[in-house]
Amino acid sequence: MKQVVHVIRKADVEKEYVKLLNLELDYELATLFDAIQEDDAEQKLKSNKRLMELHRELEILNGFA
Repeated sequence: MKQVVHVIRKADVEKEYVKLLNLELDYELATLFDAIQEDDAEQKLKSNKRLMELHRELEILNGFA
């Protein structure tokens, strides 16, 4: 029974983490959009790097990595 509860809790935590990552992804996309509009090369690089990190994390959680 403890194992079942543990699995359910782990699944709930992962769902919440995916929601958080999606919010962060949306924020970073908005930041990248602003950087493109302002032609801010430094921010574009930072945003692209962070977006790649978020993508990797989501791939791992979804079992693609």
